Amino acid sequence: MKVLVTGATGFVGRGVVDRLREAGFEVRIASRAPQSPAGADEAVALPGADAPQQAFQALMRDVTHVVHCAALNNDRGAGEADFRAVNATLTGRLAEAAATRTAGRFIYLSSIRAVVGPGFSGTIDEATPPAPQCAYGRSKREGEIEMLKAFAAAGRDSATALRLPPVYGEGMKGNLRGLMRLAASGLPLPVAALAAVRSLISHDAVAGAVTHLLIRPMPPRPTYVLGDASPVAMSDIIAAFRRGYGRPPRLLSIPAWPFRLSATLLGRRASWQALTATQVCDVSLLASEGWMPETETLGRLEVLARQVGQAR
Repeated sequence: MKVLVTGATGFVGRGVVDRLREAGFEVRIASRAPQSPAGADEAVALPGADAPQQAFQALMRDVTHVVHCAALNNDRGAGEADFRAVNATLTGRLAEAAATRTAGRFIYLSSIRAVVGPGFSGTIDEATPPAPQCAYGRSKREGEIEMLKAFAAAGRDSATALRLPPVYGEGMKGNLRGLMRLAASGLPLPVAALAAVRSLISHDAVAGAVTHLLIRPMPPRPTYVLGDASPVAMSDIIAAFRRGYGRPPRLLSIPAWPFRLSATLLGRRASWQALTATQVCDVSLLASEGWMPETETLGRLEVLARQVGQAR
């Protein structure tokens, strides 16, 4: 069977391609700058959101499944129209072609930002009412809707969205890369201000979930919330990174209120709420269907920092 993987040269997409090939799938990659990675069967250009539908249908030639990783990510600082074009319109166009031209699954890598904003505190599962709070989150939620609408119109139930928390691994970006840089600085940090608990997911676990859903005989649910087996405290993330760098944690028992007050006075209250929010992903649904989440999050983060430090 052949799998079309969009965004296959990106951070998460590369791992998906490797895992699919290990599982015996043929792979066709599609990206804006197609470059065939080692072992990939073929690489083609990914059409833009405004391309004719024939261009999307041509991508589906001899394809059984589609894994849609391509996205405009939250760290790019793009505008609402840009996010919507890439994350919603393009997703819908691909789904329309896949719903009528392929026989297998369509897996869309979405985000928990399609459901909650960065300041939300609580547990996130498949029943959490979607309430995106930013342009990126709204575009990912719209992408989910467009995908499911296209498959429903074709009378099919083989499309699913994987809602991901922050993804870590070699080449990661966004807030996790910022935390790693903070850990590398060696500056003393207040434990109380970093007490929030977060769900993360390794890029290997994402690739494993994709492969599991393509192999599993039962049709997928419309959405799954993913994450590692256990959430971790922000302070523990910093400490793991510093162990990887060979440095002491340097986490101080300082009250959080001076930092909260400073953030408020500087007009950064939303940033403070995002830093201190607890967001836990309940992964029990996909785990009950046989997927194995990562159980050694802090150990993986430590190894990641060690590799980065050795590469410098």
